[in-house]
Amino acid sequence: MSRLVFLALCTLAQAAFGQEIVTLEPRPKVKQSFFIANMGERKPEAVALFYVGSEGAINLRMEDGEPKFGQRNFLPRSRREFIRNGIVPVVLDVPSDHAAGMQDEFRMSDTHRLDARAVVQELKKRYPDLPVFLVGTSRGTLSAAYVGAGLGGDIAGVVLSASYFQHVSGRNRNRIEGKLSAFKWHTLRVPVLIVHHAQDGCQNTPYPEALKLMRLYKYPVVTVFGGKPAESGECDALSAHGFFGMEAKTVDAIAGWMLGKPYAREIR
Repeated sequence: MSRLVFLALCTLAQAAFGQEIVTLEPRPKVKQSFFIANMGERKPEAVALFYVGSEGAINLRMEDGEPKFGQRNFLPRSRREFIRNGIVPVVLDVPSDHAAGMQDEFRMSDTHRLDARAVVQELKKRYPDLPVFLVGTSRGTLSAAYVGAGLGGDIAGVVLSASYFQHVSGRNRNRIEGKLSAFKWHTLRVPVLIVHHAQDGCQNTPYPEALKLMRLYKYPVVTVFGGKPAESGECDALSAHGFFGMEAKTVDAIAGWMLGKPYAREIR
């Protein structure tokens, strides 16, 4: 059984901010921090633990008495849309022993699942009557899938958006390494929602792979079309890969699925 020590790096007064940065010690001398957003007057109905893309670092910190962190990624950028739908957004940072970022091998490891279990247990203490979902985007889907398989019944479900199916490299993009395409889906025994933009141009997150999961495993798929013109590269957040310009409708569908309400399978 892992040693869990609640440190509370910062607990802001609810009357002033209603938001927190929380730090746990899931492993000896390793700190794991996360941000819990302010729900305002909205009654929470579920909790969503966010795994962002790239290396997973959001530089979570206190600045001038307020929490600060990187908000360019689709999930933290859209946290107010989750709040509007009654979902508590929880944004995870990297553990202290991976301050430079999480590599794929770590995202798939037992150690990563150990850290996640500590966070989920803390969230369930704070919100004992609410379901907790894992939500990953881009490379963060690797975390959400592997952690979800390890936590089993401790979570209510997993949402995979802009899924990291493969890693393409080489001068002529001729080397393809399986990522979620090589995942053992039978190990994920909780409900799964796949969310993908049909025009996602990132070579690592091809849309046809999402449709393959729907055919093979009967997972529900939300397909997004349109949005704003890209303001970043094809594999970055301000493009179709990050549901740029379609955040509100995309989150509405995710929240509807989480809460057992009707939701759109196609978003335009």
